[in-house]
Amino acid sequence: MVTLSKGGAYLLNGTEVIEASEDALEQVKSRTGKSISEAEARKNTIAYGILEQHNISGNMDKLQIKFDKLTSHDITFVGIIQTARASGLERFPIPYVLTNCHNSLCAVGGTINEDDHMFGLTCAKKYGGVYVPPHQAVIHQFAREMLAGGGKMILGSDSHTRYGALGTMAMGEGGPELVKQLLSQTYDINMPGVIAVYLSGEPVKGVGPQDVALAIIGAVFANGYVKNKVLEFVGPGVSSLSADFRIGIDVMTTETTCLSSIWRTDDEIKDFYDIHGRSEEYKELNPGGIAYYDGVVYVALDKVKPMIAMPFHPSNTYTIEELNANLMDILDDCEKKALVSLDGQVDFKLKDKVRDGRLYVEQGIIAGCAGGGFENICAAADILKGKSIGADEFTLSVYPASTPIYVELARNGRLADLMATGAIVKTAFCGPCFGAGDTPANNALSIRHSTRNFPNREGSKLQNGQISSVALMDARSIAATAANKGFLTAATDIDVEFTNPRYFFDKSIYENRVFDSKGVADPSVEIKFGPNIKDWPKMVELTDNLVLKVVSEIHDPVTTTDELIPSGETSSYRSNPLGLAEFTLSRKDPAYVGRAKEIQAVEKARENGVHPCEVLPEIKNVMQTIKAVYKDVNHENVGFGSTIYAVKPGDGSAREQAASCQKVLGGWANIAKEYATKRYRSNLINWGMLPFIFEDDALPFKNGDYLFIPEIAKAVREKRSDIAAFVVDTQEGQLKEFTLKLGELTDDEREIILKGCLINYNRV
Repeated sequence: MVTLSKGGAYLLNGTEVIEASEDALEQVKSRTGKSISEAEARKNTIAYGILEQHNISGNMDKLQIKFDKLTSHDITFVGIIQTARASGLERFPIPYVLTNCHNSLCAVGGTINEDDHMFGLTCAKKYGGVYVPPHQAVIHQFAREMLAGGGKMILGSDSHTRYGALGTMAMGEGGPELVKQLLSQTYDINMPGVIAVYLSGEPVKGVGPQDVALAIIGAVFANGYVKNKVLEFVGPGVSSLSADFRIGIDVMTTETTCLSSIWRTDDEIKDFYDIHGRSEEYKELNPGGIAYYDGVVYVALDKVKPMIAMPFHPSNTYTIEELNANLMDILDDCEKKALVSLDGQVDFKLKDKVRDGRLYVEQGIIAGCAGGGFENICAAADILKGKSIGADEFTLSVYPASTPIYVELARNGRLADLMATGAIVKTAFCGPCFGAGDTPANNALSIRHSTRNFPNREGSKLQNGQISSVALMDARSIAATAANKGFLTAATDIDVEFTNPRYFFDKSIYENRVFDSKGVADPSVEIKFGPNIKDWPKMVELTDNLVLKVVSEIHDPVTTTDELIPSGETSSYRSNPLGLAEFTLSRKDPAYVGRAKEIQAVEKARENGVHPCEVLPEIKNVMQTIKAVYKDVNHENVGFGSTIYAVKPGDGSAREQAASCQKVLGGWANIAKEYATKRYRSNLINWGMLPFIFEDDALPFKNGDYLFIPEIAKAVREKRSDIAAFVVDTQEGQLKEFTLKLGELTDDEREIILKGCLINYNRV
């Protein structure tokens, strides 16, 4: 189904793979008649060509990228624009699309969410952007339909910013990286490795894009095979897939932890652009005759079976056939894994879902940027036509990814077919993907064609003793399960003929409703601010020395951004930095906020000329222990703040709030064995937080300890990688030394940390 090469490989004429070996180049020459070096062959990937066209550094090892377009949704665009405004923004220098697909339900938080929408509309007018009203389209579907272009690059403030199937290299990053583009700065990265995803064969009937995506994720996530690399989809199997099928695989590449994706393009993609009235945006893309890749993911499409990703991660994958054959054993294993994810806070069960030897689920959802595509929904309608989902616990909700898709489903009759079964068809909305819609009942299991199934991401509240969970599946198998009234069923076990209706795009739907400034700014427009839209609080520069209190210690193998700052109901406070910060780590470590505020009060006192010991008496012993060795350290040259330790934080969402909430509560650093994603580490840096690494398993400190880091500002300026740090042991009156690492930082990133945050770095 999916196998991995042990090293790099050469791709010849897009079809033949020669894995790296001592005589690999001789084999290449014998088959092509050409001599080439590995370095030259690296330049023949599609990814290299696109990056080269967008790099302004003149050095392909150290990239400085300028993107063609930007896109954000209503959980992120307020903070981004507020940051850019504080830095002197006058107009959007490139097309910037503001979609409203996350905070669409204005009943959540009263009028708070609609205030954000009005902020977005007035900013689009003032600065020259595009505003997509709520329920029109989810962010990524609008980008596919209206923004993507062959050979272009798009940066989005959502982790699933992936348009590679359309020939567009897209990346999802935290908001500060979009701020840099709005200020005509660059996205700075080392040249990433490029991994070929070599597709062969064609999918069997009933297998959908989510099945292929989950098979890939299951093969590469845990081993880090593609982490921070670009996935390049090649091979003859690409031509067997429709545009929608490719898009459905592509959007899920985020869950592999890759940096971005790109596909070779052909007439299927040309047809996509033609259908959407943007034929001029199509560009044929293929790797060169001899291209070198850092690895190969081989995917035999004809071997892929219907898949399921069990709670609580998209990589926890099984074939549905395998699950059904080993049901109790796999469910038992999932329950044991949940003890780690949920810290044993609730009694989580899956084995009680087994009825007469079959797994029963209470809910099905087909939604968003992954599941809400036209072909997915039509296939589900074909499976369900003439059937009923029943009148028991099982429910089915379908969310088309855009209003144009919704309208076409109505025109071709599939909408009526679905609703006649008992399914509910709703408007374009990302809520089921992050916990703001269709939250299941306590201990219920939901099967979803959506992007993630992290703990509580479906909206349950662990802190209130509620837990439900999500398994990821393809729309086709969800429909097959619905046809069997909630008993888990693979689509390949259903007798169905797929009708594959042609899609017709009605551009008037957007023309009638979407505001498009055509890039013309109107400075006379007054921005509308709701009472919950707040400016970022003032942040000080990095002090000469730091005293950090460890206020949370997390030893889970991976910590998601949803655990750092929960999604769902908290989204109403995304435009209020201090209000949102109250929810930081609320599902993982509810005591965190109080601990962080306690040490933050010390720093605020210091900044206001009050002696820190007057605020927190224990600081006296801490400072006495430090001054016994470092006599020149005093409350004028040392800053006080908090830090957290996590083994591998930052998996999942791109949203910057996972870092900014720590910062506004006085966080100065994270300490990790490694960072799950580049984007989370970038968020830390852009909010002036030190992204420390401590690689050993045995920690020299524990939760509640104070750490002293002398001359940290000097160390950052001097580009030191190893940073001397000390555990302050007030009982023994000793400083116990250990070493932290900072890792590679660009000059700009160092300056951002020294200034205290990106806002300070850019402030005019």
